Amino acid sequence: MYSNVRVLHPPHYQEEPGSSDAVVQPLPNHVSTAIVHDWLPVYAGAERVLEQMIHVLPESELFSLIDFLPPDQRDFLQGKSVNTSFIQKLPLARSKYRFYLPFVPFATEQFNLTSHDIVVSSSYVAAKGVLTTANQLHISYVHSPIRYAWDLHFQYLKEGGLEKGLKGLMAKLILHYVRLFDVSTSNRVDHYVANSKTVARRIWKTYRRQAEVIYPPVDTSAFTLCEDKEDFYLTASRLVPYKKIDLLVEAFRDMPDKQLVVIGDGPDYDKIVARATPNIKMLGHVPFEDLKNYMQHAKAFLFAAEEDFGIVPVEAQACGTPVVAFGKGGATETVIPGETGLFFYEQTEASVQAAIEQLERVYPQLSHSRIRENALRFSGERFKTEFQHMVSRVYNDFMSSDSN
Repeated sequence: MYSNVRVLHPPHYQEEPGSSDAVVQPLPNHVSTAIVHDWLPVYAGAERVLEQMIHVLPESELFSLIDFLPPDQRDFLQGKSVNTSFIQKLPLARSKYRFYLPFVPFATEQFNLTSHDIVVSSSYVAAKGVLTTANQLHISYVHSPIRYAWDLHFQYLKEGGLEKGLKGLMAKLILHYVRLFDVSTSNRVDHYVANSKTVARRIWKTYRRQAEVIYPPVDTSAFTLCEDKEDFYLTASRLVPYKKIDLLVEAFRDMPDKQLVVIGDGPDYDKIVARATPNIKMLGHVPFEDLKNYMQHAKAFLFAAEEDFGIVPVEAQACGTPVVAFGKGGATETVIPGETGLFFYEQTEASVQAAIEQLERVYPQLSHSRIRENALRFSGERFKTEFQHMVSRVYNDFMSSDSN
């Protein structure tokens, strides 16, 4: 008798995908590849991953729903042209492309990828939903299932003032439609890769699919070890609600003997400036060299958000700077408590303050060189090696199963 009950096993994480002693056969020269990326409005975290994917698969044809990259941010594409969707030509798409979210599922399915043997999607919105045939291998590197449709759904509606009214109803219907598309396309992927164990758990929760973990590339070579620390704390981020920079500012308002430097701008800048006290320095956007200098000399870097991975805390550690982070999300995979930093487990002022006090007690035992050593685990070269080995291994397995 057949049972309708399925046993759902917990996700398995392969911690070091490229570290096997087995010989990985490279891709044959005749294999054609395509890379599909969600959006290209700016060079940010997901685009750093795309950059290294292109290094690994330099002959790939590149696709994206839109491409509005500024001229001074295009070098990472290495001269590649971008095949875009019809959304590229819609009115106000350059600045309001997110308003076209209802068209994204349909637009994603219009990319004709049939001439390629391997399709790699770089997905945090809909790229994993591209159409492929049974003879094509589809590998999806998932930065996260669509966060504002899933785990940040209610926060997104609240912060956007969309909890009530007609606009709220429309937003909820659109997000419902997006969730249906997201789940219904989960089986279009042959092999999932997550950017952290945190995201692998979300993939399992959302799609009931296991994912291999390959951490994103961090340009650790752009940062150097500095043991000459000064008596100030640093945070750097885009000033948007979920980053919780306001929480850090509020915590330091009650610690006037401690100095906080805030780097970054965004919609919450004016609100946060209005709450800043003399011991809190708001610098806004600064050039990279200035950011690097502050990172090198800060006593510690503060990180209050729950992120998928979190590149900036790794950059801080590459400077030998310890990190005090919220103990959820990707930071739990990049910070070693007691060695390279500490965690606080509630997003409250008291919890932040207690973690800072604890850090100051253990600070003499911390090794700045050990902190940098930890950051080097996430280098760009490591990503390229692991990603290349993964693609070759999965393709060889795919072809072997096909021949059987």
